[in-house]
Amino acid sequence: MRPLEGITVVALEQAVAAPFATRQLADLGARVIKIERPGTGDFARGYDHTVKGLCSHFVWLNRSKESLTLDVKHARAKEVLARLVARADVFIQNLAPGAAARLGLGAMPLLERHPRLIVCDVSGYGDSGPYAHKKAYDLLVQSEAGVVSVTGTPDTPSKVGVSIVDIAAGMYAYSGILTALYQREKTGRGGRVEVTMFEAMGEWMGYPLYYAHFGGDAPARSGPDHATIAPYGRFTAGDGRNVMLGVQNEREWAAFCSKVLGDPALSLDPRYDSNSKRNERRGEVAALINEVFSKLTVEEVTAKLDAAGIANARINTPEEVWTHAQFKARSRWREMGSPAGPIATLLPPATHDGFEARIGAIPAVGEHTGAILREVGLADTEIAELHAAAAI
Repeated sequence: MRPLEGITVVALEQAVAAPFATRQLADLGARVIKIERPGTGDFARGYDHTVKGLCSHFVWLNRSKESLTLDVKHARAKEVLARLVARADVFIQNLAPGAAARLGLGAMPLLERHPRLIVCDVSGYGDSGPYAHKKAYDLLVQSEAGVVSVTGTPDTPSKVGVSIVDIAAGMYAYSGILTALYQREKTGRGGRVEVTMFEAMGEWMGYPLYYAHFGGDAPARSGPDHATIAPYGRFTAGDGRNVMLGVQNEREWAAFCSKVLGDPALSLDPRYDSNSKRNERRGEVAALINEVFSKLTVEEVTAKLDAAGIANARINTPEEVWTHAQFKARSRWREMGSPAGPIATLLPPATHDGFEARIGAIPAVGEHTGAILREVGLADTEIAELHAAAAI
């Protein structure tokens, strides 16, 4: 038995943040009813069509869910939503600022009617403060929260290559809901969980915030290299391929000099015998390393690094990660159903010894609409009327 079996989540969700949270709840066995727009569904379904005609974002975020299409602005939508929420343990939404309240789905009214309900509101900036009504997308919040300013090269600030704001907010929504469910077991009462994308990034920006506020300057943008530790970053072997390596302390620096660079005395050189000195002379340090690496293949470099106990990695492409030997050796791939047929998917990273995560199918738009509406008491004639009115 998975730990969240018997828990029902009603999700008025779109894009990435809330769907990431609810997919993880579904992984643990929760029933997730995803409310989508009639016809088109979650607009993230249309971001691309790369996975057998399906969107890569949607495939990633929406396995094991049930899809109910509903025009939430239709006259009868309020009744349907009320019936759904009355049967739910969790209601989560990440609509535009103020939209949930206008639909009668504000947290406080819901909790007055359903004291055991857990309401999770995911937004850009929260429902108070000068930015409360500002629209927020991942790249915009990366910028507003300072992520872009500390990412990239000295010449070019850059966004992070994955949707870290949405992912962070989704993770805090997921853990917040789990916390609220645990608290409900103790108190018998639900409550509100509020997660903002901006505050999630404020937490993740802790290091550069402290560094800049107390040090006077933000960490320098340094491309693929660490801004304050040297050597820690990208180096090129003689065959033109790259390797990442990191030296974290003086013991490792001594081993690196002796076993990789072949120069034990270098570790005692007063120009390079501490990280702060190496960081000040990182160009000189890189030149010493590149001189040795230029005579070796990347396989020879990584073999020397491994033998010396120096952390290292390849700069893999997404396809190389897909076929990575470590995933295969640990049997991390599973198969999920979808409207386009079977699709491979990775197990969630938290592995439990008592159960395996649920890997259910990705729903087609509105696939479960009729069954769910019958479940909450609508007759077939009423469902037909809603269909005719394009309300579902």
